[in-house]
Amino acid sequence: MGTAERQEAPGSGVETASSTAPRRRDARLHDIPAGSDMPRGRGAAREETYQPLWVEEPARRRRLPDPVRNSAVRAVLIIAVTLLQAMVAFLCTLAGSWLAFPMVLSSVASTVVATWGALDVWVTRQVWNQRHGVVSTPSSTARALRRERRRARRQARLAERTQERIRRQGGGTGQLSHP
Repeated sequence: MGTAERQEAPGSGVETASSTAPRRRDARLHDIPAGSDMPRGRGAAREETYQPLWVEEPARRRRLPDPVRNSAVRAVLIIAVTLLQAMVAFLCTLAGSWLAFPMVLSSVASTVVATWGALDVWVTRQVWNQRHGVVSTPSSTARALRRERRRARRQARLAERTQERIRRQGGGTGQLSHP
């Protein structure tokens, strides 16, 4: 690694390279380069603690589901193109260019498409929430409904197994006991 010193970033277990000279603790706090007045020998204890440049914080909100994120990206791109077309149409109108009229027409069409794109994000989000339930709180209605459906399916399977066992024991005649 040349002259750079190796160090381990706290909490990550990954070694990083640092090409800066070691600093004294008080110099590091005030962002003043460390002087050479401090003796550094083999026996000198290193008292510096290296702090990472940044600390990763957990996300405050959950990531959007893939279909919702895809429709949101699509809507942003369509809206950006629409705004660009509107700006070009405005500038062409100011300049008196022949391109002004076609650009105004395409801007109107793009506005309709951009509105569709924004509505698509909203509809996709609603569909996702209906299909997959609201998972943000433990007492969610969707989660309780899924739990009830699972319980009903389990009971139906248990009842079916019981009926099958009765049929097998009765010899297939449907009798519960022998006469």
